[in-house]
Amino acid sequence: MNIVVCIKQVPDSAQIRVHPVTNTIMRQGVPTIINPYDLFALEEALKLRDRHGGKVTVLTMGPPMAKQALEKALAYGADEAVLLSDRHFAGSDTLATSFAISRAITNLGLRHAPEIVFTGKQTIDGDTAQVGPGIARRLELQQLTYVTKIVSVDLHAREITVERRSEGGTQMLKSQLPCLISVLEGVNAIRRGSVADALRAARAQIPTWRAADAGIVEIANCGLRGSPTVVKRVFAPTPRAEKAIQIEVNDDQCGPLADEIIASIFEHQPPLEASFQPNGLT
Repeated sequence: MNIVVCIKQVPDSAQIRVHPVTNTIMRQGVPTIINPYDLFALEEALKLRDRHGGKVTVLTMGPPMAKQALEKALAYGADEAVLLSDRHFAGSDTLATSFAISRAITNLGLRHAPEIVFTGKQTIDGDTAQVGPGIARRLELQQLTYVTKIVSVDLHAREITVERRSEGGTQMLKSQLPCLISVLEGVNAIRRGSVADALRAARAQIPTWRAADAGIVEIANCGLRGSPTVVKRVFAPTPRAEKAIQIEVNDDQCGPLADEIIASIFEHQPPLEASFQPNGLT
């Protein structure tokens, strides 16, 4: 089984600050990490590789420093890694990003067509959740989003069965391979890489693909020229003036207090009362 996992190196959101005057993100001195959602996707890929054999290739698009994320992925157990890096890709939005990555996956497929492409649900810097579906659309892959569990994979029948979360609950879906899967958070925990994998990652010569190496000739579809999204302003949310109220009560007071709090919520938020059901809030 050949699997491709798309990851992204992102700023650590816990340490990002917004400039108080310009309202722009201050990236200086902010460490970078692998997008946390992508780690869930990587672990699912490694589990399938361990169960069915094959190879896991990790792919990212970014500046040269993004090799650090790929080295980390190799240390977790990925077999190969490719960095897609070119000045033509600078300023790419989700449309241009999905175009470049899909072309790179196609180029990988010239040698070993992937049965599954994995992505995280979204990235913590953009939060759009658009790149995964965009890749699937461009590659004409079956698209399985918000997956919480891979139930089974039948390589002979080329079928996969997954569970996905939806607004109404959980869905069980069966799909043909190849497909793209975006993995929801919390479905697993990334493994601790072995010493052998760590040593292999330290010695790895990760190839860097320019646009031509990825088979991209339509340069106008990349970077700023291929990005219709325009960011007009970045700003920090207005701090809330009111503070949370902490109430300490005994066990026998919980019921009446809960009723009082719910009544107070309905008083300040009348539309919520319409959604109140006998068995609780919907």
